[in-house]
This record gives sequence, structure tokens and C-alpha cells, in this order.
Amino acid sequence: MKALGALSFLAGLSLAAMTPPAQAQTAFESAAPNAVILDAATGITLYCRACDEPIAPASMSKLMTMLIVAEELEAGRITEATEFTVDPRVWRTHGAMSDQSHMFLAPNSRVRVGDLIRGAIIVSANDACVTLAEGIAGSESAFVARMNRRARELGLDPRTHFANVTGLDHPEQVISVRDLARLARHMIAAHPDFYRLYSQREFTYNNRTQPNRNPLLGTFEGADGVKTGHTALSGYGLIGSAVRDGQRRIVAFRGMETMAARAAEAERLLRAAFYDFQVHTLYPANAEVAQADVWLGGRRRVPLVTRAPIVIGLGVGQREGLRARVVYQRPIPAPIAQGAEIARLVVEGPNFARREYPLYAGRRIGRANWFARAWAGLGDLLGGGE
Repeated sequence: MKALGALSFLAGLSLAAMTPPAQAQTAFESAAPNAVILDAATGITLYCRACDEPIAPASMSKLMTMLIVAEELEAGRITEATEFTVDPRVWRTHGAMSDQSHMFLAPNSRVRVGDLIRGAIIVSANDACVTLAEGIAGSESAFVARMNRRARELGLDPRTHFANVTGLDHPEQVISVRDLARLARHMIAAHPDFYRLYSQREFTYNNRTQPNRNPLLGTFEGADGVKTGHTALSGYGLIGSAVRDGQRRIVAFRGMETMAARAAEAERLLRAAFYDFQVHTLYPANAEVAQADVWLGGRRRVPLVTRAPIVIGLGVGQREGLRARVVYQRPIPAPIAQGAEIARLVVEGPNFARREYPLYAGRRIGRANWFARAWAGLGDLLGGGE
């Protein structure tokens, strides 16, 4: 591969915009064993600590449960007025007779889907989740199969797998915190009206009012979700999201030892998301990045262009030593089809993991005429080639 050399895109970025705030003197490090920060607009990962490791998600996996419910509502197969019957078995194993989070559903009662949704989202009610699953799919196992199919359709990590709708510990119930954050991003973008339920502070059913357990609501400016989780295997975890100055960030983590530690780390991660990390567009879509040499073409150079915006996230200390270069096989033989992927933009630095982005031919390059090809061949013969 031939490298065109370091590009000057860094000079084109605002130094002021790339300078970390005064209070951020060292690189951020989460106290959670697994943590991630996503930029919602671009989907890029701003921070990762073991964020692709499959973990026990606890009730955070209810986000996938509710995504299926949201899609059922949107498809018109159910409405909030639809009623499902509470199986007495659900009352015994996941409801008031259990030690799990529940919304006090009565056995054999008919309950509106709208109430079940709010119970599942706001108070993390396991009895509501199982009743929804059985009402929609006929059984929890059939509903779980849909959750796993949807995970594949959304492009989640192949290791992500659901075994139940509640998030209770199970050896086959695993997902990474990055996938949890990606699920939240999808829910927010695809079902904004449904997502608003995650910001409700309390829910009353059967004359019992229970609070939303998300410690960010009402304490962190701009926070509007998403979901807490806790089991013996997972520890205390949370998916959180907030909007400030028109920018949305999403965080997910697990493994804290207490509720207080979870609340503190949730605020710490979101604060870092807005103050310690910034998103920068290196090139917009359809921008020319460089030009590459063409062999035996009607033109000697072909423009290398982006197809989608090239966006990176930078944290404290990551800008220092950051470099970019274009690499391609030299020279590129004609003919070249417009839009063909023919080069890569490589961005890397001492504190920035190497990333590569495809570059495409900005125009069609036909073959040179026979005389030009013959002349080039003669030049190679006399010059001995490279």
C-alpha cells in the first residue's frame, strides 16, 4: 500500500473546540468494570471500558422487551386499550407473591396494555413484562425468540442472547453494555413518543404509587431515561441518556456494588459524556480527501471522496499526536468505476485506537488510448520500472 502522507485536516478543526475544558485535566476512567458512552446523533463510541464483553444485563434487558412491544403498537396489532389476562402463575412467580419488582397485578385480572407498559418501564415490573409477552406471543419463550431475531436484525453482537423478558440471571442471558446503549439509541430514534414514558417519575396502579428507580431523573439536567438493573450476578447497572445544547449522549454500565455507587457513576459518566468528550466531523459526505495516481488511464489522477461523513469522538489527551493518512495500492489501474472503493483513510494516534474509513473514486476513469499505453510501456522498459 502507498501512503500519501499525513493530511492537514487537524489544522482545519477549531483548536478552541478541541481544547478540553479547564476542569478536565486527565483522561476519564469509569469506576464500573463495563461502561460505554455513545453519541446519539452519530452512533460513535466516545468511551469504552470492556464495553463489548458479554455481561448479565439484569433489568436493563427489558429495553429489548419493550422494543418489541413498541413495534407491536406501531404495527397496530395491539393498542394501549387492549387487555391481557394475568395468569395466576405469573402472579405467584413474578408478582406480589415473589420478591421481584412488580406492579401488584391481581391473578386472573384483565389489565390494559397501557398500564402494563407503564408498569414495565417506570417500576420495572416483572409481572407486567411476562403478561405482555404472553399476551402478544402466546408464551414467554415465543416472545424471547422474537427478541433474539430482532437482535440479529438490528446488527447487535452475535454473542448477544436473551433467555427471558425480565432480565433475571440466566447463563444464556448476555449482552454487552455497548449493545444496551445501541438499543437505547434505536428506541429513542425509532419510537420517540414511546420513549417519553421512560422519563415519568412515578406510576400508580391498584392504588399503589411506586417511583421510577432511575437516579438521573430530576437530578441531572436534561436526563430523560433510560433503565436501571440489578441482580446478584450483574451488580447495579444503568442505561442513561440526556440532552444538553441539542446534543444527546447515551451511557451504559454495570457492576457497581450499591445503589448509591450506581447513582454516582451514572452522573459521573453523563457529565464526562458532555464535558470530557467531543464529536468532530473530519469530512462531510461526498468530500474530496485526496487524489490517487492512475495507471494507464485517460486521466493521471482520480479524486478520492467520502460517501458518508467521517466523524470521530475525542476525549481528553486523544488529540495529541493524532494523525491521518490515505493508503491505496499504487498506482490504481484503469478503468476505474465511479464509486468504486479504492483507498482507505487511516486515523490513529498515541492515545487514539487506529480506525479506517473507506474512500471511493470520485469520477469514472477510462483507459488511455493505445498510443499513451504504448508510450507508458516504453517508459517502463527504458526506466526499468520502480
